[in-house]
Amino acid sequence: MIAGGLFVMDKDYFELLGKYDMMMDVWGGENLEISFRVWQCGGSLEIIPCSRVGHVFRKQHPYTFPGGSGTVFARNTRRAAEVWMDEFKNFYYAAVPSARNVPYGNIQSRMEMKKRLGCQPFKWYLENVYPELRVPDHQDIAFGALQQGGNCLDTLGHFADGVVGVYECHNAGGNQEWALTKDKSVKHMDLCLTVVDRIAGSQIKLQGCRENDSRQKWEQIESNSKLRHMGSNLCLDSRSARTGGLTVEVCSSNLNQQWKFTLNLQP
Repeated sequence: MIAGGLFVMDKDYFELLGKYDMMMDVWGGENLEISFRVWQCGGSLEIIPCSRVGHVFRKQHPYTFPGGSGTVFARNTRRAAEVWMDEFKNFYYAAVPSARNVPYGNIQSRMEMKKRLGCQPFKWYLENVYPELRVPDHQDIAFGALQQGGNCLDTLGHFADGVVGVYECHNAGGNQEWALTKDKSVKHMDLCLTVVDRIAGSQIKLQGCRENDSRQKWEQIESNSKLRHMGSNLCLDSRSARTGGLTVEVCSSNLNQQWKFTLNLQP
């Protein structure tokens, strides 16, 4: 990905590639669109470490954003998602559900350009340009960080039979990347949150995922704000996170039991 105002491109190539999407408003999102387009249509982006670009920031804009900057950004990014992300655009809408209500205009000419240039599908981009990105699959109903205020559920670097805790959210995936699956597992790679005993105060550990293990079955309740262990009807709780890791406790309105996934993929 490039920053919108900080890139250099040959003029002839820029024109061959289709210039800017002239149906986007003002600015915002055009850097995503042109980055996807370059990669998917046969080009590449390079970061040149010793380059210098001057950028003048004004105290105020000499122009307006129709409907507000949020609406403009949603329109522009929605156009980019509709043209370039194929079926993966559903993850964009899961992350920005309000964008569904923002008109994005006609994209027929952009789709024709995409076909004329012989551009690759977004799946190709994920597999060849950004293969290290973990993308939700069809089994996931929620995905990403599991957040509680400014902290997130974290493996703390532990593996099988290790306890889990919370750590300041860093938005970089890794130890804080989780998925709630259709079979009711909360997974980190091939490890699942497992209740040691079905009693209040029981520790949560990471163990290898097993399809029919009732100790590993969880569900979201109360508008997806809590995780309840289905075998005990107890809720995931962080009150003991500093001393002994996460536990399950009697469900309550306590903030220690409030959890939110980055993306909820259920309709």
